[in-house]
Amino acid sequence: MEQWFVWLALIIILVFIECTTVNLTTIWFVASGIIALIISFFTDNYLIQFAVFVILGIILLITTRPILLKLLKTKKERTNLDRVIGMEAVVTEPISKNNPGEVRVDGKRWTAFADTSIKEGEVVKVLEISGVKLKVEKEGKN
Repeated sequence: MEQWFVWLALIIILVFIECTTVNLTTIWFVASGIIALIISFFTDNYLIQFAVFVILGIILLITTRPILLKLLKTKKERTNLDRVIGMEAVVTEPISKNNPGEVRVDGKRWTAFADTSIKEGEVVKVLEISGVKLKVEKEGKN
């Protein structure tokens, strides 16, 4: 079997993997595979071809992936619900570890749960939204 055919098959497989995963991992080896394919027309030494493929692929991965990820990173849009995360809330119904209570945050009442018991009237911090409930903790707790 011709060596260029092996490189072409490998490039096609790596392109397929990249298209299905979209993780920007195998694309660098697609590029180094193309270079190895070109080198296969000039030398029959498979060791040289393979060394170029591996070394160039690793160099491309290490040097360009972080830059490209920053460029392609999509900014997460915060929704109106997300904005309550980090806000202070006032407990309007007591919260215990096994029973959710209620808090008022941003002028709205929410069902809330916590890892500890919290009394009515205490100020809490909103940690996250889980479904339609807020996870909270006592203010000042680290």
